[in-house]
Amino acid sequence: MSSAKTDVLKNTPNDHKIHDLIRNRWSPRKFADTPVSDTDLQSLFEAGRWAASCNNWQPWNIVWGKKGSTVYDRILDVMVEFNQNWAKNAPVLMLGVFDTKNPKGEDNFHALHDLGQFAATMAIQAQSMGIAIHQMAGIDHKRALKEFKFPDTYHVATAIAVGYYGGELSDLPEDLKDEEKSDRKRKKQDEFIFNGDYVQRAEIDQS
Repeated sequence: MSSAKTDVLKNTPNDHKIHDLIRNRWSPRKFADTPVSDTDLQSLFEAGRWAASCNNWQPWNIVWGKKGSTVYDRILDVMVEFNQNWAKNAPVLMLGVFDTKNPKGEDNFHALHDLGQFAATMAIQAQSMGIAIHQMAGIDHKRALKEFKFPDTYHVATAIAVGYYGGELSDLPEDLKDEEKSDRKRKKQDEFIFNGDYVQRAEIDQS
């Protein structure tokens, strides 16, 4: 399936050439009614499975549920109210969880980075299929850990809403409608790329 249709694309004012899968990817809060099939989900998970990770430890764990299922409702219930107000329309909800310890029982300071690699790889695969992914930090992390019976050494880092691009603005609370239509924005490269020592933004502005 091709990437997102033109009527759901956002303007991305990129300064340099990038792949369309990256340029057209964004994180909507509304979704089409089209179900996400088990086959679709398996493709997303398979893409994430092949993400890079430190020492190939693969510390990521994904909890998922389809709309209408008990698991879906449990995931929705551990989100903050702001996210519940729109994520309840997504066909699939997920939690991204990582093990803070490596197989030797030592702190794995790269685990959150590796879960991010899983999610980013999954997002690019999703974009190639016309599927949108919206990751969110607004969850009750400790309650989610307990709800889904993970050991104390694990951390629930993010919730993820998944569905095909589309849907209606009327599905969203009023205060989110303008944001859904606005252009994408990012910092300029010179704010975070350093060919040498770190320089504070104020010093860059004065140079």
